[in-house]
Amino acid sequence: MPATPPPVRTLDGGHALPAVGLGTWPLDDAAAQEAVSGALGLGYRLVDTALNYGNETGTGRGIARSGVPREEVFVTTKVPGRHHGYEETLASFEESRSNLGLDYVDLYLIHWPLPRVDRYVDTWKAMIKLREDGLVRSIGVSNFTAGHLDRLERETGVLPAVNQIELHPLLPQEELRKVHAAKGIVTESWSPLARGRQVLDAPEVVAAAEAHGVTPAQVVLRWHVQLDAVPIPKSADPGRQRQNLDLFGFELTPGEMTAIGSRPPHRFGGDPETHEEF
Repeated sequence: MPATPPPVRTLDGGHALPAVGLGTWPLDDAAAQEAVSGALGLGYRLVDTALNYGNETGTGRGIARSGVPREEVFVTTKVPGRHHGYEETLASFEESRSNLGLDYVDLYLIHWPLPRVDRYVDTWKAMIKLREDGLVRSIGVSNFTAGHLDRLERETGVLPAVNQIELHPLLPQEELRKVHAAKGIVTESWSPLARGRQVLDAPEVVAAAEAHGVTPAQVVLRWHVQLDAVPIPKSADPGRQRQNLDLFGFELTPGEMTAIGSRPPHRFGGDPETHEEF
């Protein structure tokens, strides 16, 4: 039998964001179709893709193939840097919607802010229109700093529902998470397990896994949940998918939480102030 779907976080407008989801980068269309269909069968209800991942078509086919009713699946995709701008964003959304084969998207994100290009406010205004038109349920951003968030609020009066950021035990993002909490923005974690074994082999993670009878990956993902962040780990393996969803039958102690997030910080992805991804 499928696992019980995870708890949810309530976004603006009352939309329910599952507390853990399935990431799809860097799967191709064929692999995304298999991974998404299988994950939905296991009880996942949040699927994260992007136009730049090149797998929106496979993701949409996986949703259709799963047999899970559309209204039960929370679908996220993202506008790429090359489509920043008001009209460009509206056109990009239609491309994504066509790829996915969906009438609407649950969450639409600006993938990177690209401050040098300086068109993310125009992009945001287009996303507000998409939400007003009912084509998108909620709108958000990815890789935005506190300064970028402040500018969106100052120039449009509308804050993102979500900011998806690089977040893992080597980059706990404490100050940005405080900003999110103060502004009512939900934190999503990309690369929640970091990269390689650097985090999963850490003694404090291994000790917590042994103490709770779970895997190191489950410990790290549970750490995200207890930070009030929504992790979106990628896995095409059904066994690991099942484990990554099974995070709600144990709780890390305050000491374990502190130890897991206390290593020297390291960023694997780009710096949002300078990174450009088109």
